[in-house]
Amino acid sequence: MPSSPPTAPTIWPGSPYPLGATYDGAGTNFAVFSGVADRVDLCLFGADGAETRVALPEVTGQVWHGYLPGCRPGRRYGFRVHGPYVPDHGHRCDPAKLLLDPYARAVSGRFRWDDGALGGSADGSSGFDVDTAPYVPRSVVVSPYFVWGDDRRPRTPWHKTVIYEAHVKGLTMLHPKVPESLRGTYAGLAHPVVIDMLKSLGVTALELMPVHQFIHDERLARLGLRNYWGYNSIGYFAPHNEYGSSGDAGEQVLEFKQMVKSLHDAGIEVLLDVVYNHTGEGDYRGPTVCFRGLDNAAYYRLGQDRTRYVDYTGTGNSLNMRNPYVLQLVMDSLRYWIQEMHVDGFRFDLAATLARELHEVDRLSAFFDLIQQDPIISQVKLIAEPWDVGEGGYQVGNFPALWSEWNGQYRDTVRDFWRGAERTLGEFANRFTGSSDLYASARRSPHASINFVTCHDGFTLRDLVSYAEKHNEANGEDNRDGETHNRSWNCGAEGDTDDPEIATLRRRQERNFLATLLLSQGVPMILAGDELGRTQRGNNNAYCQDGPVSWIHWDSIDAGLRDFVTRLVTFRRAHPVLSRRRWFEGRSIRGSNLTDIGWFKPDGTEMTDRDWNVSFARALGVFLNGEGIDSPGPRGETILDDSFYVLFNAGSAPIDFSVPRTLNHQPWRTILRTTRGFLDDSAASVVAGEKLSVDAHELVLLSRSRPE
Repeated sequence: MPSSPPTAPTIWPGSPYPLGATYDGAGTNFAVFSGVADRVDLCLFGADGAETRVALPEVTGQVWHGYLPGCRPGRRYGFRVHGPYVPDHGHRCDPAKLLLDPYARAVSGRFRWDDGALGGSADGSSGFDVDTAPYVPRSVVVSPYFVWGDDRRPRTPWHKTVIYEAHVKGLTMLHPKVPESLRGTYAGLAHPVVIDMLKSLGVTALELMPVHQFIHDERLARLGLRNYWGYNSIGYFAPHNEYGSSGDAGEQVLEFKQMVKSLHDAGIEVLLDVVYNHTGEGDYRGPTVCFRGLDNAAYYRLGQDRTRYVDYTGTGNSLNMRNPYVLQLVMDSLRYWIQEMHVDGFRFDLAATLARELHEVDRLSAFFDLIQQDPIISQVKLIAEPWDVGEGGYQVGNFPALWSEWNGQYRDTVRDFWRGAERTLGEFANRFTGSSDLYASARRSPHASINFVTCHDGFTLRDLVSYAEKHNEANGEDNRDGETHNRSWNCGAEGDTDDPEIATLRRRQERNFLATLLLSQGVPMILAGDELGRTQRGNNNAYCQDGPVSWIHWDSIDAGLRDFVTRLVTFRRAHPVLSRRRWFEGRSIRGSNLTDIGWFKPDGTEMTDRDWNVSFARALGVFLNGEGIDSPGPRGETILDDSFYVLFNAGSAPIDFSVPRTLNHQPWRTILRTTRGFLDDSAASVVAGEKLSVDAHELVLLSRSRPE
């Protein structure tokens, strides 16, 4: 006899809040938003994969809800929405489409590409009425309980923060001291050997590339590639299940929490790179996995042709931040990761998209107003990637006061300076001192500038000094993808070389970039592996390279470079004049003839307005006065530090620098030369008026002790 269908469970009315699946110890409340649905079915999946459907019995406002007694953590579920399927009007409800819960705390399984899972043509003539249950992963009911114990947020002040940008998988996948079963996972990242490495390096914050549940692009899947970077979110509450080592029925949530707790125990903050500007459903031809099938016109920005999407992100769609339920989704997600997952802040991918109210980028959009007044979110670190691909999308310097920004102008200027580009001195001086030209007028502090020379997107540091051109052939786009103008310099040969002079120059340039980064005002960000000499063989867009090209090779690290970076980070943290809370003002200090900062030509005379615009100039010196720190300590105490004189020579020939006669109190001791690294205490000193030869492409750091 044929088996009878499963008996539909008893479901109670439940509550419209909170959204998602909420387990209370006796059962689970389900609530989901759809403003266009006629009916919403809750789909429950047994251990054998059998599906049971039960209609959510209540709708309050635009939220459908019901309570299922006895429903416990680990239960897999989804939704099916009955409603209008009229693509010309922007509606794409199709009960044949199994949908993820936008508020799912965990996701089980992976999306499987198939023509039946796609959206089809713009008018909806294909793809409709095809059951997608075989292709779509399941949402999972999760237990909210976790023993955090005495977990405390490090709350590192911005001016003491050093960020390390890393990928959960790539950081540990090849680490020989991490057990194989844990490599590439949250547990692997929390392994003592990894945490000890981060502590010894001296970084204070780990910025993780996207960990929200994401799906891999169809084109990549068909090419045998993967969306390694993860900028293709489909679940804003769920930690990506492929990074779990112990299962995906909620275990990944516990594993993520334990990772955060372990990092906090080591005094390291956890920042998440989040992608709230678009989703992994792509354009109208993409799969219906979640938002599109719930309420397409509410979740997405639609064009005048309602079958198509407005695309400010280059990914096919843009989330509709004008809709209150979409705003609520984002705000609820942020609060969840702060309150339940204990993360310490966020870096917002393509943040200019979040500011678009109609078409223009609106600095005071509803999203930023909500952040400003939220008592939870406003208290963590907030970082904007201040651009998108739409018109007027480049917004460096224009975000509200709470926010810090990835400073793309810092990256470009420092690269240009050290490769010897013309007319860079003035711009370089602004970037080195925190970019006050971008942030000071809005009463923002130097920490508004997140300084970086490299990040996940582009060349690694070793490749920046080894390649003049991108080499992205492995990405399957005939090397058309990725940035073409990289401001890189291969130092005389493309890629690997046996020429010792070129190799020596490359190592020096690496140290120039790293020393500049860690001596600059603002917040430094180091790309994971740059301190080890990691290369991607010239690939500057490794978003789809989930393999040895992107993973850190721990068996072939540059130990000398790692030691150099470690000493730089330690040195920066020991000297408050290198991480000021307030801007330099060029004012006299305590009645002396010295100011808090001074810029000098190689001959020891002060820079003039004309000098800043000399096209062939490649060298300058800057005096940083340790007695000129005008911000008090946490208890109101005066802060004094050593003073420093930094000499930059980005030219191709040595230059004799004269130490300015105005800096005439005590001898200056040479601390660092990027031709040699850090120097010991026996290094020769120099007095004001004497000359010091600075090699081509070299940074030299001089120090004078603070007064007793």
